[in-house]
Amino acid sequence: MKKMIVSVTFLSMCVLGFSQGGTQTIPSVDLKTMDGKTINSSTFSNNGKPMVINFWATWCKPCVLELSNMAEIYDTWAKETGVKVIAISIDDTRSMARVAPFVNGKAWEYEVYIDPNSDFKRAMNVPNVPHTFLIDGSGKIVWQHTSYADGDENELYEMIKKLAKGESIK
Repeated sequence: MKKMIVSVTFLSMCVLGFSQGGTQTIPSVDLKTMDGKTINSSTFSNNGKPMVINFWATWCKPCVLELSNMAEIYDTWAKETGVKVIAISIDDTRSMARVAPFVNGKAWEYEVYIDPNSDFKRAMNVPNVPHTFLIDGSGKIVWQHTSYADGDENELYEMIKKLAKGESIK
Protein backbone atom coordinates (compact mmCIF):
# COMPACT_ATOMS: atom_id res chain seq x y z
CA MET A 1 0.00 0.00 0.00
CA LYS A 2 2.80 2.40 0.93
CA LYS A 3 4.56 1.75 -2.40
CA MET A 4 1.31 2.41 -4.25
CA ILE A 5 0.81 5.75 -2.48
CA VAL A 6 4.39 6.79 -3.21
CA SER A 7 4.02 5.72 -6.85
CA VAL A 8 0.74 7.59 -7.29
CA THR A 9 2.19 10.72 -5.64
CA PHE A 10 5.30 10.59 -7.86
CA LEU A 11 3.23 10.02 -10.98
CA SER A 12 0.92 12.89 -10.07
CA MET A 13 3.85 15.24 -9.58
CA CYS A 14 5.34 14.23 -12.91
CA VAL A 15 2.04 14.65 -14.75
CA LEU A 16 1.37 18.02 -13.15
CA GLY A 17 4.92 19.22 -13.73
CA PHE A 18 5.43 20.13 -10.08
CA SER A 19 9.11 19.66 -9.63
CA GLN A 20 12.04 21.95 -9.17
CA GLY A 21 12.19 23.87 -12.43
CA GLY A 22 8.83 22.55 -13.68
CA THR A 23 6.80 24.39 -16.27
CA GLN A 24 3.41 24.26 -14.60
CA THR A 25 1.28 27.38 -14.77
CA ILE A 26 -1.07 28.78 -12.16
CA PRO A 27 -4.40 26.92 -12.22
CA SER A 28 -7.72 28.75 -12.45
CA VAL A 29 -9.42 28.69 -9.03
CA ASP A 30 -11.80 31.09 -7.29
CA LEU A 31 -10.46 32.72 -4.13
CA LYS A 32 -11.82 35.35 -1.74
CA THR A 33 -10.45 38.83 -1.21
CA MET A 34 -10.15 40.00 2.37
CA ASP A 35 -13.41 41.91 1.94
CA GLY A 36 -15.27 38.81 0.73
CA LYS A 37 -15.28 39.36 -3.04
CA THR A 38 -14.42 36.55 -5.43
CA ILE A 39 -11.30 36.68 -7.58
CA ASN A 40 -9.90 34.00 -9.88
CA SER A 41 -6.25 32.99 -9.65
CA SER A 42 -6.04 33.05 -13.46
CA THR A 43 -6.00 36.85 -13.18
CA PHE A 44 -2.68 36.84 -11.29
CA SER A 45 -0.08 38.63 -13.39
CA ASN A 46 2.80 41.02 -13.03
CA ASN A 47 3.44 42.53 -16.46
CA GLY A 48 6.21 40.09 -17.37
CA LYS A 49 7.99 40.34 -14.01
CA PRO A 50 8.43 37.60 -11.40
CA MET A 51 5.77 36.75 -8.81
CA VAL A 52 5.91 34.89 -5.53
CA ILE A 53 2.85 32.99 -4.32
CA ASN A 54 3.06 32.01 -0.67
CA PHE A 55 0.56 29.72 1.05
CA TRP A 56 0.19 30.45 4.76
CA ALA A 57 -2.24 30.45 7.69
CA THR A 58 -2.79 32.72 10.68
CA TRP A 59 -2.16 29.79 13.04
CA CYS A 60 1.16 28.81 11.38
CA LYS A 61 4.09 30.43 13.21
CA PRO A 62 6.73 29.65 10.51
CA CYS A 63 4.35 31.11 7.89
CA VAL A 64 3.92 34.35 9.81
CA LEU A 65 7.67 34.60 10.42
CA GLU A 66 8.43 34.08 6.74
CA LEU A 67 5.93 36.68 5.53
CA SER A 68 7.01 39.14 8.23
CA ASN A 69 10.68 38.74 7.29
CA MET A 70 9.82 39.19 3.62
CA ALA A 71 7.76 42.29 4.49
CA GLU A 72 10.82 43.97 5.99
CA ILE A 73 12.62 43.84 2.63
CA TYR A 74 9.69 43.74 0.21
CA ASP A 75 10.02 47.41 -0.81
CA THR A 76 13.63 46.80 -1.84
CA TRP A 77 12.66 43.65 -3.72
CA ALA A 78 9.87 45.44 -5.59
CA LYS A 79 12.02 48.47 -6.48
CA GLU A 80 14.96 46.39 -7.72
CA THR A 81 13.10 43.60 -9.53
CA GLY A 82 9.45 44.56 -9.88
CA VAL A 83 8.45 41.34 -8.09
CA LYS A 84 4.93 40.96 -6.71
CA VAL A 85 4.18 38.81 -3.65
CA ILE A 86 0.77 37.20 -3.32
CA ALA A 87 -0.06 35.57 0.01
CA ILE A 88 -2.77 32.89 0.01
CA SER A 89 -4.31 32.17 3.39
CA ILE A 90 -5.59 28.63 3.85
CA ASP A 91 -7.64 29.62 6.90
CA ASP A 92 -10.98 27.85 6.55
CA THR A 93 -14.47 29.32 6.62
CA ARG A 94 -14.52 29.24 10.44
CA SER A 95 -11.36 31.34 10.80
CA MET A 96 -11.24 33.38 7.58
CA ALA A 97 -12.78 36.42 9.32
CA ARG A 98 -9.53 36.71 11.31
CA VAL A 99 -7.34 37.05 8.22
CA ALA A 100 -7.97 40.74 7.39
CA PRO A 101 -7.44 42.05 10.95
CA PHE A 102 -4.35 39.84 11.25
CA VAL A 103 -2.83 41.09 7.97
CA ASN A 104 -3.72 44.72 8.75
CA GLY A 105 -2.06 44.37 12.16
CA LYS A 106 1.12 43.12 10.47
CA ALA A 107 0.96 45.91 7.84
CA TRP A 108 1.93 43.49 5.08
CA GLU A 109 1.82 45.20 1.70
CA TYR A 110 1.23 42.01 -0.26
CA GLU A 111 -1.88 41.07 -2.11
CA VAL A 112 -3.62 38.66 0.27
CA TYR A 113 -6.36 36.25 -0.74
CA ILE A 114 -8.18 33.52 1.15
CA ASP A 115 -8.63 29.92 0.01
CA PRO A 116 -11.33 28.88 2.52
CA ASN A 117 -12.08 25.48 0.97
CA SER A 118 -8.44 24.70 0.06
CA ASP A 119 -9.35 24.45 -3.64
CA PHE A 120 -6.31 26.46 -4.76
CA LYS A 121 -4.09 24.62 -2.27
CA ARG A 122 -5.15 21.29 -3.80
CA ALA A 123 -4.82 22.57 -7.36
CA MET A 124 -1.26 23.72 -6.62
CA ASN A 125 -0.47 20.39 -4.89
CA VAL A 126 0.50 22.07 -1.60
CA PRO A 127 0.95 19.43 1.12
CA ASN A 128 1.47 21.85 4.02
CA VAL A 129 2.28 25.45 4.87
CA PRO A 130 4.33 27.50 4.49
CA HIS A 131 4.76 26.72 0.81
CA THR A 132 6.29 29.21 -1.60
CA PHE A 133 6.19 29.26 -5.40
CA LEU A 134 8.31 31.43 -7.68
CA ILE A 135 6.69 32.29 -11.01
CA ASP A 136 8.66 33.73 -13.90
CA GLY A 137 7.55 36.64 -16.07
CA SER A 138 5.75 34.32 -18.49
CA GLY A 139 3.60 32.82 -15.72
CA LYS A 140 5.46 29.52 -15.36
CA ILE A 141 6.19 28.05 -11.95
CA VAL A 142 9.98 27.72 -11.91
CA TRP A 143 10.68 26.91 -8.25
CA GLN A 144 8.91 25.91 -5.08
CA HIS A 145 9.83 25.38 -1.47
CA THR A 146 8.00 24.05 1.54
CA SER A 147 8.69 24.95 5.18
CA TYR A 148 10.69 27.95 6.37
CA ALA A 149 14.03 28.55 8.03
CA ASP A 150 15.28 31.99 8.94
CA GLY A 151 17.12 33.39 5.91
CA ASP A 152 15.22 31.41 3.24
CA GLU A 153 13.96 34.75 1.94
CA ASN A 154 17.55 35.65 0.95
CA GLU A 155 17.84 32.58 -1.29
CA LEU A 156 14.45 33.43 -2.79
CA TYR A 157 15.56 36.99 -3.47
CA GLU A 158 18.69 35.81 -5.31
CA MET A 159 16.46 33.75 -7.63
CA ILE A 160 14.06 36.67 -8.09
CA LYS A 161 16.98 38.90 -9.16
CA LYS A 162 18.10 36.31 -11.71
CA LEU A 163 14.58 36.00 -13.15
CA ALA A 164 14.22 39.79 -13.30
CA LYS A 165 17.39 39.89 -15.41
CA GLY A 166 16.06 37.16 -17.70
CA GLU A 167 18.49 34.57 -16.37
CA SER A 168 17.71 30.94 -15.53
CA ILE A 169 17.63 29.96 -11.86
CA LYS A 170 19.05 26.49 -12.46
